[in-house]
Amino acid sequence: MTGSVPSTTVVDDIADDHEVDDTSIKRLGFGFWIAISWIGLISIAALLAPLLPIADPNEIANGAPRDGILGDNFMGTDALGRDVFARTIWGARISLGVGFLGILLGVVVGGALGIAAGYFKGLADQVISFLVFSLLSFPSLVLALLITASLNRSFLTVAMTLGIVGIAPISRLARATTIQFADREFVQAARVIGAKSRRIIIKELLPNVLVPMGALTLLGMGISIVAEGSLAFLGLSVEGEAISWGKSIVDGSQTRDLNQNSHVAFVPIFAMFLTVMALNFAGDRIREYTDVRETAF
Repeated sequence: MTGSVPSTTVVDDIADDHEVDDTSIKRLGFGFWIAISWIGLISIAALLAPLLPIADPNEIANGAPRDGILGDNFMGTDALGRDVFARTIWGARISLGVGFLGILLGVVVGGALGIAAGYFKGLADQVISFLVFSLLSFPSLVLALLITASLNRSFLTVAMTLGIVGIAPISRLARATTIQFADREFVQAARVIGAKSRRIIIKELLPNVLVPMGALTLLGMGISIVAEGSLAFLGLSVEGEAISWGKSIVDGSQTRDLNQNSHVAFVPIFAMFLTVMALNFAGDRIREYTDVRETAF
């Protein structure tokens, strides 16, 4: 008995049925890597600012402010003759540092509270939810003003203030995500084999909660950088000679400076704009990339 050989058309149809649709594969995209590259570049420049061949950001020189020209001060100087480019690079140390430490505090404390509320439920959920709603009842800026005006305005105080402001929204996200996974099969299986709550939270729930929180971390860092700028306009940012983007913008925000020497304010504004936009875009792309939806068969 002679077997029949499938025709070329049939083989091609079978291959087409099993061909992977490239459009269905999620990719972070080229824009994501541009955003990450900018974040990495400005972060490295901020960390290595003392080693970079740039002017002293606090060195006062005589003479009128200069616009950006090719030379020793290619981005110009401010009203006191201080190099605008150097102050922008050094300002990134405070702005990025405050944003990072602030959101880190919010993620650690808010994430822990949210996971505890979503997993244990009952009385623990009621108490934690009450604390979270109490924080949300205060306008964020008012709460930040209350804390910074009551304490010394050191770097850690400003970072802690922004972290406290971020606890409530992060806690709500962690709670909602924990509730979503708390009754899943793999968690139930861990309970059946006798796993303790601590192991279930760390091994089973935490990896799943960290995925959406990773995107929120980047978004929250951008918000913290902008919040520091708002505090600087109110005179409640980091005190002393510490430089931040917010304080640099304030230095050039007078009407006369904006009219005649707008570069003093717009150079740090542009740096802040690019950084916050990059953080928001990267966070949004990570959120879309990790948004895995279940498919029912």
